[in-house]
Amino acid sequence: MPRAGTRPTSRDVARAAGVSQAAVSLVLGDKWRGRVAEATAERVREAARTLGYRPNLAARNLRLGRTRTVLLVVPALTTEFFAGVYTGAARVASRHGFGVVLYPSPEGIGPARDPFASAQAALDGVIASSMAAEALTAIRGDQLPLVMLDSDPSGSVGAATVNLDIAGGVRQVTEHLLALGHRRFLHLAADVASWTFEVRARELAARLREAPGASLRTARAPLSIKGAEVSAEAALSGLPAPDRPTAVVCDDDHLAAGTYKAARRLGLRVPEDLSVTGLDDLALASAIDPELTTVRLDAELFGERGMEALLAVLEGRAPAAGDIPVELVVRGSTGPA
Repeated sequence: MPRAGTRPTSRDVARAAGVSQAAVSLVLGDKWRGRVAEATAERVREAARTLGYRPNLAARNLRLGRTRTVLLVVPALTTEFFAGVYTGAARVASRHGFGVVLYPSPEGIGPARDPFASAQAALDGVIASSMAAEALTAIRGDQLPLVMLDSDPSGSVGAATVNLDIAGGVRQVTEHLLALGHRRFLHLAADVASWTFEVRARELAARLREAPGASLRTARAPLSIKGAEVSAEAALSGLPAPDRPTAVVCDDDHLAAGTYKAARRLGLRVPEDLSVTGLDDLALASAIDPELTTVRLDAELFGERGMEALLAVLEGRAPAAGDIPVELVVRGSTGPA
């Protein structure tokens, strides 16, 4: 028996069960079949239960050369979207005995300091959003098994990519607005160099080129409500009514909220004078008035798929293919032109 106040060891279990430590390792590692008698295995399990023995996972992982730890690199947590991504990734990870360390890039995007003395020594793999891709170089994450989120599959540095069907979401938004009679569009684009935002711009322009009589203006804005308000007001002011856009397609819900504020400053009503759409379906979308027409992105499923893809990479399997579907949610911010 172990001394009072000390943690029971595999040697204590072996002594209580009357077997060798090797037999204890085989049984508790579930590798005993064909090597240890079933009655002996049950005796080992009973001894472990009685003593309250728990394997020293840290020591075991060091022997295996694995920490069972994954780093999730995301932009600064300014919205609940990336919190949802973390929740989904951690849910899948826990089912497979992995932990997830969340590392938001301090400036939202761009370089980040190494959160570990050596990322390669401390991690089994990395999941990273393309919006925080530059942080990978600083933490040497691009030298580890890597899954990229919202990243160009044809040019990704990762072993796998997992994407939402952003192009499909923009198509749904465009078709909805065109069906309402809108032909003069403003794209309030996120001022961020990222593939996922390039997809939004490219798809919107392509859809509107196919629509007779449609026109498109573009204004860029920082990813903030205040930045969007300033940019949208500048883009909408000073235009006579016949030239003013009747629909504003925003790259995310925060930009849409800023557009609401700009519209009110200019005396424009949403949706009577100006239809506005977002993309994300954050809690903000149903908190503003009128509630926002936007594209629902399943952040938790996104995180789950990212973790599942990394597990596949670590096990030498091919990750599941195909983008994650998205859904247009029509609310009160869009109406006839």
